[in-house]
Amino acid sequence: KKIVIHDADDRKLSYDDIIRAAFALGSALKKNTKRGEAVGLMLPTGAGAIITFFAINAYGRVPAMLNFTAGARNVKAALKAAQVKRIVTAHAFIEKAELHELVGELKAEAEFVYLEDVRAALGVAQKAAGALGPIAPWAVAASANPGDPAVILFTSGTEGDPKGVVLSHRNIVANVHQILAHVPEALRLDDVLFSPLPTFHCFGLTAGALLPLLGGMRSVLHPSPLQTKLIPKRVEQTGATFLFATDTFLNQYIRACTGNELGNLRYAVCGAERVRDETRQLVRRRFDVELLEGYGATEAAPVISVNQPGHNHHGTVGRMLPGMEVMFEPVPGIEKGGRMLVRGPNVMQGYLSPSKPGELQLLPSGWHDTGDIVVQDEEGFLTIKGRLKRFAKIGGEMVSLAVVENCASTLWRDHEHAAAVLPDKRKGEQIVLLTTFPKADRSELQRWAQDHGVNELSLPRKIYQVPSIPVLGTGKMDIGGVQKLAAEIAARNNAGAQAAE
Repeated sequence: KKIVIHDADDRKLSYDDIIRAAFALGSALKKNTKRGEAVGLMLPTGAGAIITFFAINAYGRVPAMLNFTAGARNVKAALKAAQVKRIVTAHAFIEKAELHELVGELKAEAEFVYLEDVRAALGVAQKAAGALGPIAPWAVAASANPGDPAVILFTSGTEGDPKGVVLSHRNIVANVHQILAHVPEALRLDDVLFSPLPTFHCFGLTAGALLPLLGGMRSVLHPSPLQTKLIPKRVEQTGATFLFATDTFLNQYIRACTGNELGNLRYAVCGAERVRDETRQLVRRRFDVELLEGYGATEAAPVISVNQPGHNHHGTVGRMLPGMEVMFEPVPGIEKGGRMLVRGPNVMQGYLSPSKPGELQLLPSGWHDTGDIVVQDEEGFLTIKGRLKRFAKIGGEMVSLAVVENCASTLWRDHEHAAAVLPDKRKGEQIVLLTTFPKADRSELQRWAQDHGVNELSLPRKIYQVPSIPVLGTGKMDIGGVQKLAAEIAARNNAGAQAAE
């Protein structure tokens, strides 16, 4: 009877409520689908999304979590990769989120099933399944093996078409128990975990929803991380003790506070992007909250490492979770660290690609290549130097774009910054910096770099002022959007210079 989910519609659900609703709804949703089929789920973070997730799973179908903020092209690629023919959503959500245009573009690819219509048509058989399921699940549910697919999530598509990441029941349950074993002193049964992160993002699904559910804690869900003024108020109203966020969102939530809204929090757990020093200082100035930075990948369900209370090293993403193996491959031009590969019970089964629909591409020997350049110290703490694809090769040397962004963020703390790589006739590549600081000046950045011993190569060739930095719906920087914007500005500037000549 314990309340384990509390959403923004003020729905408070117990385990019994969730199980009954999932069996009844799943009994209806299984129509016109077959066991093992991927069924699209397009809903905001809330009780409805979690119930639907379990409803699809209960009858042997696989929920495919669709990122409705990614644009029609990326969603179509996701549907193709996972061979999704049905999408479960809600009229109220489509209306409120103004997704009519997206639905119109996707109708040719898949049939839409609306929860309001399904609930209105629930009959005796579905209601019986809801009543019988909690008592004798074996009588109504499909049996499942630990290695069966439990969910399909999709990569962001910033480095090409989105790929489907197939996670098994074992992957998800293993990651939850790895987290619980890694931070046993942090999590308590009376904790309230607040998550505004989307469930189409693995961090939001596993940490925000499944970790508290499987760990016996209460999960407070919020439909959008973008409601920066409302979220601190809900954190206060619900008595939350944990907050899951990204650096970008946490920074915004703290700035939106007018009082002690986040004062009841014991921990803020950040992932998906590097935590800036500015954010740490904001937290320290305003609230007595310990900030734990972690690191993960959708392919690892997602948590790979996280700092621990009492073992919290700022600037690192903590130590590896128990049960994981790590390997570092050397990269020419990079002296410290290497390309990190990981293996463990939480690492995915494989990828689904739009170029090979429905065909699971298994990992060689179970190792996942993170694509990140990482340094591990003697105590096991990991420091992310950046994605290999986010390095520029200038005059034969590899320069991390993250270093460029860190320099700008340290000098101009109250603004957003993003680095991009553009072609250079002389040195092969050049770095440019996008910034929201209207007075950003390269000579000032250069002086700061000299005073702090930063290599001249880590300075951007040019600085472009922009109104905002492109961000994904998950709160992560939109790397593809940044690159595209930088190229467009450079092209305009070059055209203007040629016209002036």
